[in-house]
Amino acid sequence: MSNASEESVLLRKMNEHVVRCKLCPRLTRYIKEVGRTKAKTFIDDLYWAKPVPTFGDPRAKLLVIGLAPAAHGGNRTGRIFTGDSSGDWLVRALFETGFASKPTSVSKDDGLILKDVYLTAAVRCAPPLNKPDPLEISNCSQYLITETKTLDKTTKVILTLGKIAFDAYCKVCNIKGLRFGHNKIYPIYDGKTLLASYHPSRRNTNTGTLTWPMWINIFQTARSIINGEYKVDEGKSY
Repeated sequence: MSNASEESVLLRKMNEHVVRCKLCPRLTRYIKEVGRTKAKTFIDDLYWAKPVPTFGDPRAKLLVIGLAPAAHGGNRTGRIFTGDSSGDWLVRALFETGFASKPTSVSKDDGLILKDVYLTAAVRCAPPLNKPDPLEISNCSQYLITETKTLDKTTKVILTLGKIAFDAYCKVCNIKGLRFGHNKIYPIYDGKTLLASYHPSRRNTNTGTLTWPMWINIFQTARSIINGEYKVDEGKSY
């Protein structure tokens, strides 16, 4: 069995476990209720309403970590960063920097193919008000640990979207002393680079806290680091 197929199997088995997970009663109740009541825009859709699996290239050089599935995005479509505005921003940026086969992410069956990138989140269930509690983040950390270990041989850049994702990644990898900020670049272990960004939530994008030039620059930087065009000085924080 090749390394790539071994990694694929590990990630697939982990995601099978994720979908069955019921460790967080508050989240389990919430995602089912959202799936029952729905949003008016999607009233005819059959909601996924379960923990949402992660996806991407099992030989990824870029690992993108978000907050959690959106209540009417991933929780509806069954695929992370799919069917919501954050997913629109993310996949368009991935497409423009060569990580995605198309600029849109609307459903599990839309033909989107990711290359050199894997998409995950700190929490696998949509939380009320997009605010998971610390125990819920801790419960989900086992899955993030599995992903970081499975992808460890190939990942060069870890991109965290928002402070919760940043803190979750630092905790599972026992990285201390780093501060979150947009476009912060930190050399970490084994030649890897931790890159931080604001999350592309409507709260950030609609207010101008995160603009498209700021956003696309993050992915251009990630691509440059992966290609060896951007040298991260191990003795310096950015």
